[in-house]
Amino acid sequence: MASVGNGTEESGGGEEENFEDAYENIPMASKMDIKCALEECSMALNLFLNNKFSEALEILRPWSKDSMYHALGYSTILVMQAAMTFEQQDIQMGISAMKEALQTCQRFRKRSTVVESLSSLVSKQSVDQLSEEEMHAEICYAECLLQKAGLIFVQDENMINFIKGGLKIRTSYQIYKECHQVLQMTQGNKSKNETYYQFEGGVKLGIGAFNLMLSLLPGRILRLLEFIGFSGNRELGLSQLREGASGSSLRAILCTFTLLVYHTYISLILGTGEANFQEADSLLEPYLQKFPNGSIILFYAARIDTLKGNLEKAQLRFQECITAQEQWKQIHHLCYWELMWCYTFQQNWLQAYRYADLLSKESRWSKAIYVFQKAAILCMLPEDDLKRTGEDVVSLFRQVEGLKQRISGKSIPTEKFAVRKARRYASPQPVKLILPALEMMYVWNGFAIVGKRADLTENLLVTIEKEEAALENETNHSEYYVDDVCMLQLLKGLCLKYLGRLMQAELCFNKVIQSEKQIKYDSYLAPFTLYELGLLYKQQDEREKAIRYIETAKNNYKEYSMESRLHFRIHAALDSMNVSSASTP
Repeated sequence: MASVGNGTEESGGGEEENFEDAYENIPMASKMDIKCALEECSMALNLFLNNKFSEALEILRPWSKDSMYHALGYSTILVMQAAMTFEQQDIQMGISAMKEALQTCQRFRKRSTVVESLSSLVSKQSVDQLSEEEMHAEICYAECLLQKAGLIFVQDENMINFIKGGLKIRTSYQIYKECHQVLQMTQGNKSKNETYYQFEGGVKLGIGAFNLMLSLLPGRILRLLEFIGFSGNRELGLSQLREGASGSSLRAILCTFTLLVYHTYISLILGTGEANFQEADSLLEPYLQKFPNGSIILFYAARIDTLKGNLEKAQLRFQECITAQEQWKQIHHLCYWELMWCYTFQQNWLQAYRYADLLSKESRWSKAIYVFQKAAILCMLPEDDLKRTGEDVVSLFRQVEGLKQRISGKSIPTEKFAVRKARRYASPQPVKLILPALEMMYVWNGFAIVGKRADLTENLLVTIEKEEAALENETNHSEYYVDDVCMLQLLKGLCLKYLGRLMQAELCFNKVIQSEKQIKYDSYLAPFTLYELGLLYKQQDEREKAIRYIETAKNNYKEYSMESRLHFRIHAALDSMNVSSASTP
């Protein structure tokens, strides 16, 4: 981990003497103009993308209290660090740096804006009076506010912090909307220069990211947010981000990363699993050429390979990403998580265990998930292999509940799910979980990835049918018997669907629905299975039937595990069939 300051020390201390040589050619001044600031921030960005994280900070730190772009860049790196480590010390450091960045940006802002008073920043007269510096100050201030809000959400459980964060997000959004209006009013100006295009890039990032992320929200929530002034137009969001990514501004890479996160994670976990690989590839290609050893670039390249089903190539790329740098171990942890899943998809349980073990020991992101995942993978090992690991599966499952964390006063849904499943091991006579690693694979929508590989899907089907036969042959059925049978039918149906055996898949899903009233604990199975049935009918162009099943899952069930995740997926599925949120309750 790079050793970094918290941005609160007075300038001129011993720490800065180390950088004298690097800055001997820069004339000392009390102010840096926007053009020079953008040039230096561009240098820092190149260093950052080349894994030189400390060097990037060294360029930005000396001017972080006097230049809005240095302040934004410096605090953004610290916020990224905090988001990856989840260490309270790093979170506090990020918040302190962002607070100072906001103060720096505030000094350059126009005295009165629409956010702070009833007078409008965006009247034609006021736009003409708005200086270049003030335009940039607004966009930098909005970015800082948004990042600070994100950190406040994860700082602790305090509900006041939750409200504070929400207000900051709303203020940030209002500023972006103002800046978008400024941009529209100045589009016809002939005197556009490089700094104007930098401002434009910032607006496209903000308007694009807000619209895209809000468009993912289920209809009821989105309608409420639209009532208080937000908008969630997915096409507008994507087009703004695409325009921003194709430009040459500093924010082009941030627009690119936002689109990559959308295509490689959000579409899979909160969507139907249909990602746009072609766009993801074309977005990443120029950066792969420019930063062939950049760990963040390599990580996304590997993730795209995973989603395509090219697991062997992905594994090699994740290893390249790990060896590319040592400063930010948190990037290693992201790779460990992905490698754990790659080996899980291949049912290489010892290798999957190796990475789950590393995560449980090194990463603070979600100890409950890591320990549950490790225990779940160990359940898949033959008895002899399990003994050789020296691990106690029952003891691991019993640790899960004590590792659960809360963010903004709320438990994390996947952790709650893991805790509920692990409770089967709490009693003196534990009842073993059935294929828990495959059940968690479904939670993360991993079957959508494995489904691209018929060989791996067939292998999973063999594993599921073997467990199905063993369960049927048991003479003494536990209280979890029906739950376990239904869970296996859901997973079996998914394998059959991806193998093109749609009628058999439908039979499996219907068995779950028919047994719904006998399910005792895993109440999530019925709504998730109805949703999968809906997708199956959609695949067969039975649109009305698909909508009916998906809306039944949406409207007829409440208070089950992973409910919010399913509602995100339902929203994405209905949206893909052009069913507006207004037409559904």
